[in-house]
Amino acid sequence: MLWLMDEGNGSEKEQKPIDQMTFEEALAALGEVVNRLERGDVPLDESIAIYERGELLRAACQKRLDSAQARIEKIVAGADGNPTGTAPLDGGS
Repeated sequence: MLWLMDEGNGSEKEQKPIDQMTFEEALAALGEVVNRLERGDVPLDESIAIYERGELLRAACQKRLDSAQARIEKIVAGADGNPTGTAPLDGGS
């Protein structure tokens, strides 16, 4: 499982798996990953592990954004152009 790390000291804490994090939690964790890598004071092997985790966080955030965009695009407009409701993402009624 993918676990949320304590970004302050690099130790792993068993908190929430990435797939159970809110978008905001994942985005904040991604920001911490970027900050740690930008500091440049992390050994190479740890930097690689941090980068890999960052990529997983980025992918999770992107997936949520893509899903939100698809939902927005499914808003159904009436004949007058005003929204009348939403339609299921799968195209069903």
